[in-house]
Amino acid sequence: MSIHATMHIVSPSRRDAYFDWLQMLTGLGLVIFMALHTALNLSIIFGAKSLDIVAGALEVLHLDTLAHVFVPILFLVHFVLAARKIPFRVDGQLAIWRDARLLNHRDTWLWIVQTISGMVILILGAIHMWTTITAGAVQAASSVARVQSSGWTMFYLLLIPLVQGHVFIGLYRIGVKWGVITDKMRPKVVKILVITFAGVLILALLALARYATLTI
Repeated sequence: MSIHATMHIVSPSRRDAYFDWLQMLTGLGLVIFMALHTALNLSIIFGAKSLDIVAGALEVLHLDTLAHVFVPILFLVHFVLAARKIPFRVDGQLAIWRDARLLNHRDTWLWIVQTISGMVILILGAIHMWTTITAGAVQAASSVARVQSSGWTMFYLLLIPLVQGHVFIGLYRIGVKWGVITDKMRPKVVKILVITFAGVLILALLALARYATLTI
Protein backbone atom coordinates (compact mmCIF):
# COMPACT_ATOMS: atom_id res chain seq x y z
CA MET A 1 0.00 0.00 0.00
CA SER A 2 1.36 3.43 -0.91
CA ILE A 3 2.04 6.22 1.58
CA HIS A 4 -0.67 8.34 0.01
CA ALA A 5 -3.21 5.53 0.39
CA THR A 6 -2.24 5.03 4.03
CA MET A 7 -2.62 8.76 4.73
CA HIS A 8 -5.99 8.71 3.01
CA ILE A 9 -7.16 5.93 5.39
CA VAL A 10 -5.71 7.35 8.61
CA SER A 11 -6.55 11.01 8.05
CA PRO A 12 -10.36 10.77 8.42
CA SER A 13 -10.12 8.94 11.75
CA ARG A 14 -7.63 11.48 13.06
CA ARG A 15 -9.90 14.29 11.88
CA ASP A 16 -12.86 12.67 13.64
CA ALA A 17 -10.78 12.44 16.82
CA TYR A 18 -10.05 16.18 16.62
CA PHE A 19 -13.72 16.88 16.04
CA ASP A 20 -14.65 14.73 19.06
CA TRP A 21 -12.22 16.69 21.24
CA LEU A 22 -13.60 19.97 19.95
CA GLN A 23 -17.16 18.77 20.55
CA MET A 24 -16.23 17.87 24.13
CA LEU A 25 -14.48 21.20 24.76
CA THR A 26 -17.33 23.27 23.34
CA GLY A 27 -19.76 21.19 25.38
CA LEU A 28 -17.78 21.79 28.58
CA GLY A 29 -17.65 25.50 27.76
CA LEU A 30 -21.42 25.57 27.47
CA VAL A 31 -21.75 23.61 30.73
CA ILE A 32 -19.66 26.23 32.54
CA PHE A 33 -21.77 28.98 31.03
CA MET A 34 -24.98 27.22 32.07
CA ALA A 35 -23.69 26.89 35.63
CA LEU A 36 -23.10 30.66 35.79
CA HIS A 37 -26.38 31.37 33.98
CA THR A 38 -28.30 29.15 36.42
CA ALA A 39 -26.63 30.81 39.41
CA LEU A 40 -27.62 34.23 38.04
CA ASN A 41 -31.24 33.16 37.58
CA LEU A 42 -31.41 31.55 41.02
CA SER A 43 -30.60 34.91 42.58
CA ILE A 44 -34.11 36.09 41.65
CA ILE A 45 -35.43 33.77 44.37
CA PHE A 46 -34.11 36.29 46.91
CA GLY A 47 -35.71 39.21 45.11
CA ALA A 48 -35.14 41.66 42.28
CA LYS A 49 -32.35 43.48 44.11
CA SER A 50 -30.35 40.27 44.46
CA LEU A 51 -30.50 39.58 40.73
CA ASP A 52 -29.50 43.16 39.91
CA ILE A 53 -26.49 42.90 42.25
CA VAL A 54 -25.30 39.61 40.69
CA ALA A 55 -25.94 40.87 37.15
CA GLY A 56 -24.11 44.12 37.96
CA ALA A 57 -21.09 42.20 39.22
CA LEU A 58 -20.99 40.13 36.03
CA GLU A 59 -21.28 43.32 33.99
CA VAL A 60 -18.36 44.92 35.84
CA LEU A 61 -16.26 41.88 34.94
CA HIS A 62 -17.56 42.13 31.34
CA LEU A 63 -18.70 38.52 31.55
CA ASP A 64 -22.05 39.46 30.03
CA THR A 65 -20.32 40.88 26.94
CA LEU A 66 -18.11 37.80 26.63
CA ALA A 67 -21.20 35.59 26.92
CA HIS A 68 -23.03 37.55 24.23
CA VAL A 69 -20.09 37.14 21.85
CA PHE A 70 -18.67 33.69 22.55
CA VAL A 71 -21.66 31.64 23.75
CA PRO A 72 -23.53 31.83 20.42
CA ILE A 73 -20.33 30.73 18.68
CA LEU A 74 -19.85 27.81 21.10
CA PHE A 75 -23.53 26.97 20.72
CA LEU A 76 -23.37 26.82 16.92
CA VAL A 77 -20.02 25.00 16.71
CA HIS A 78 -21.14 22.42 19.28
CA PHE A 79 -24.34 21.73 17.35
CA VAL A 80 -22.53 21.37 14.01
CA LEU A 81 -20.03 18.94 15.53
CA ALA A 82 -22.73 16.92 17.29
CA ALA A 83 -24.86 16.84 14.11
CA ARG A 84 -22.13 14.81 12.36
CA LYS A 85 -23.43 11.70 14.13
CA ILE A 86 -27.16 12.40 13.82
CA PRO A 87 -29.01 10.59 11.02
CA PHE A 88 -31.23 13.12 9.23
CA ARG A 89 -32.73 10.66 6.74
CA VAL A 90 -35.90 8.88 7.82
CA ASP A 91 -34.46 5.41 7.16
CA GLY A 92 -31.46 6.21 9.35
CA GLN A 93 -33.67 7.47 12.17
CA LEU A 94 -35.85 4.37 11.99
CA ALA A 95 -32.74 2.18 12.10
CA ILE A 96 -31.44 3.97 15.20
CA TRP A 97 -34.82 3.64 16.91
CA ARG A 98 -35.04 -0.07 16.02
CA ASP A 99 -31.54 -0.77 17.30
CA ALA A 100 -32.21 1.14 20.53
CA ARG A 101 -35.29 -0.95 21.22
CA LEU A 102 -33.41 -4.17 20.49
CA LEU A 103 -30.42 -3.26 22.64
CA ASN A 104 -32.51 -1.62 25.38
CA HIS A 105 -29.29 -0.11 26.74
CA ARG A 106 -29.37 2.91 29.03
CA ASP A 107 -26.54 4.78 27.34
CA THR A 108 -28.13 4.30 23.92
CA TRP A 109 -31.42 5.75 25.16
CA LEU A 110 -29.54 8.63 26.78
CA TRP A 111 -27.89 9.41 23.43
CA ILE A 112 -31.32 9.49 21.77
CA VAL A 113 -32.73 11.74 24.50
CA GLN A 114 -29.75 14.04 24.22
CA THR A 115 -30.04 14.15 20.43
CA ILE A 116 -33.75 15.00 20.47
CA SER A 117 -33.33 17.56 23.25
CA GLY A 118 -30.40 19.10 21.37
CA MET A 119 -32.52 19.64 18.26
CA VAL A 120 -35.24 21.36 20.28
CA ILE A 121 -32.70 23.41 22.24
CA LEU A 122 -31.16 24.59 18.96
CA ILE A 123 -34.42 26.37 18.13
CA LEU A 124 -35.55 27.47 21.59
CA GLY A 125 -32.02 28.36 22.71
CA ALA A 126 -31.46 30.53 19.65
CA ILE A 127 -34.70 32.40 20.37
CA HIS A 128 -33.70 32.88 24.02
CA MET A 129 -30.21 34.11 23.15
CA TRP A 130 -31.53 36.55 20.57
CA THR A 131 -34.07 38.07 22.98
CA THR A 132 -31.56 38.41 25.82
CA ILE A 133 -28.76 39.80 23.67
CA THR A 134 -30.99 42.39 22.00
CA ALA A 135 -32.50 43.32 25.38
CA GLY A 136 -29.17 44.76 26.58
CA ALA A 137 -27.93 44.53 30.17
CA VAL A 138 -29.60 41.96 32.41
CA GLN A 139 -31.96 43.63 34.86
CA ALA A 140 -34.62 42.19 37.11
CA ALA A 141 -37.35 44.53 35.83
CA SER A 142 -36.87 43.66 32.15
CA SER A 143 -36.36 39.94 32.85
CA VAL A 144 -39.53 39.73 34.96
CA ALA A 145 -41.48 41.67 32.33
CA ARG A 146 -40.32 39.28 29.59
CA VAL A 147 -41.20 36.12 31.52
CA GLN A 148 -44.61 37.53 32.40
CA SER A 149 -45.30 38.40 28.76
CA SER A 150 -47.65 36.20 26.75
CA GLY A 151 -46.31 32.69 26.27
CA TRP A 152 -42.85 33.19 27.72
CA THR A 153 -43.51 31.33 30.97
CA MET A 154 -44.53 28.22 29.00
CA PHE A 155 -41.54 28.74 26.72
CA TYR A 156 -39.11 28.59 29.65
CA LEU A 157 -41.10 25.81 31.30
CA LEU A 158 -40.16 23.70 28.28
CA LEU A 159 -36.63 25.03 27.76
CA ILE A 160 -35.34 24.72 31.34
CA PRO A 161 -35.82 20.93 31.80
CA LEU A 162 -34.50 20.27 28.30
CA VAL A 163 -31.32 22.28 28.88
CA GLN A 164 -30.65 20.90 32.36
CA GLY A 165 -31.26 17.33 31.19
CA HIS A 166 -29.04 17.86 28.15
CA VAL A 167 -26.26 19.23 30.35
CA PHE A 168 -26.27 16.37 32.86
CA ILE A 169 -26.57 13.66 30.21
CA GLY A 170 -23.72 15.35 28.37
CA LEU A 171 -21.51 15.35 31.45
CA TYR A 172 -22.21 11.66 32.01
CA ARG A 173 -21.51 10.73 28.38
CA ILE A 174 -18.29 12.77 28.31
CA GLY A 175 -17.11 11.01 31.46
CA VAL A 176 -17.90 7.57 30.06
CA LYS A 177 -16.47 8.23 26.60
CA TRP A 178 -13.15 9.59 27.84
CA GLY A 179 -12.70 7.04 30.63
CA VAL A 180 -13.24 9.39 33.57
CA ILE A 181 -16.26 7.35 34.64
CA THR A 182 -15.31 3.67 34.79
CA ASP A 183 -17.76 0.76 34.80
CA LYS A 184 -17.24 0.34 38.53
CA MET A 185 -18.00 4.00 39.18
CA ARG A 186 -21.12 4.23 36.99
CA PRO A 187 -23.85 3.33 39.51
CA LYS A 188 -22.55 5.83 42.08
CA VAL A 189 -21.92 8.58 39.51
CA VAL A 190 -25.36 8.09 37.96
CA LYS A 191 -26.97 8.38 41.38
CA ILE A 192 -25.06 11.59 42.16
CA LEU A 193 -25.90 13.10 38.76
CA VAL A 194 -29.60 12.21 39.05
CA ILE A 195 -29.86 13.74 42.54
CA THR A 196 -27.95 16.86 41.46
CA PHE A 197 -30.05 17.19 38.31
CA ALA A 198 -33.27 16.92 40.33
CA GLY A 199 -32.05 19.55 42.81
CA VAL A 200 -30.91 22.00 40.13
CA LEU A 201 -34.12 21.51 38.14
CA ILE A 202 -36.31 22.16 41.19
CA LEU A 203 -34.38 25.34 42.00
CA ALA A 204 -34.49 26.50 38.37
CA LEU A 205 -38.25 25.96 38.21
CA LEU A 206 -38.62 27.77 41.53
CA ALA A 207 -36.71 30.70 40.03
CA LEU A 208 -39.02 30.62 37.01
CA ALA A 209 -42.04 30.72 39.32
CA ARG A 210 -40.48 33.70 41.06
CA TYR A 211 -40.00 35.48 37.71
CA ALA A 212 -43.61 34.69 36.77
CA THR A 213 -45.13 36.01 40.01
CA LEU A 214 -42.79 38.79 41.13
CA THR A 215 -44.19 42.32 41.17
CA ILE A 216 -41.75 45.15 40.50
